[in-house]
Amino acid sequence: MAPPLGQPLRRYGVASGPSRRSLLAGVAALGTLGAAGCSRVPTESSADGGDLLERLRAAGVARLGIAGEIPFGYIDKDGELTGEAPELAEVIFKRLGVDRVQPVPTEFGSLIPGLNSQQFDIVAAGMYVNPERCEQVIFSDPDYQMLDSFIVRKGNPKGLHNYQDVVEKKAKFATGTGYAEIAYAVEAGYKESDILIVPDQVAGLNAVEAGRVDVFAGTALTTREVVKKSTKAEVTEPFKPIVGGKPHVDGGAFAFRPTETKLRDAFNEELHKLKKSGELLRILKPFGFTEDEMTDLTAKELCGG
Repeated sequence: MAPPLGQPLRRYGVASGPSRRSLLAGVAALGTLGAAGCSRVPTESSADGGDLLERLRAAGVARLGIAGEIPFGYIDKDGELTGEAPELAEVIFKRLGVDRVQPVPTEFGSLIPGLNSQQFDIVAAGMYVNPERCEQVIFSDPDYQMLDSFIVRKGNPKGLHNYQDVVEKKAKFATGTGYAEIAYAVEAGYKESDILIVPDQVAGLNAVEAGRVDVFAGTALTTREVVKKSTKAEVTEPFKPIVGGKPHVDGGAFAFRPTETKLRDAFNEELHKLKKSGELLRILKPFGFTEDEMTDLTAKELCGG
């Protein structure tokens, strides 16, 4: 999958629950917390595999980079950290001997730079694994898989069901900042400079409802959730984007700094235990995930090797 001009691609999107205003307010309220944590980050060990896990155990807390996106990682209306990735991270880190997790809110496109500059310890934002990102970070194996879907006006007047339809019907197209859907549209033949980039799925819904665009592309779960209360928009059936001439299924995972293989491997071990026991689905189900989103995909496969 080709990224849009070197921009980090997202996995992903979603959104029911709090309004965009309350969501951003929650992020702003925690901004000082995230910033304060940045100045106290110890320098990385040059030891083989890194020593971050030991340092997190000693500190008793792991800092999670989140992007304020429901259901993957966000601050709820009560100001509490939640989402499938933080909830899963909390379970796994407790098993690894780290008592609690702390959110560090940022924009999605800043997650990888923030991780590598040690603003937080792990990206917990349901980030899609792809070859471009694998050159910058290392990933756990995916905890879910996902198809794409569109938000369109009621009745889908232009008959948009995939990226090829968007190109052929010259539809006005939007997606989110850093989303993988940018690359999928470009691969289908859509001119990148013509894509309307909006902050998130809520802004995408608003753009469709206002008639500024014909379609907003996001994950099947994202789009399904965000249109629930809309009277002007609907979601299309999920579909596989075409990547390299073949239907493609994305997988979302946790990202780690390339030096921290020990932490990634320990995290993976606990993740696979949760998959085997069925507890993973139990943790993710409250956030809209189903058996269809469970996966045996590996990071190695999605990284292209």
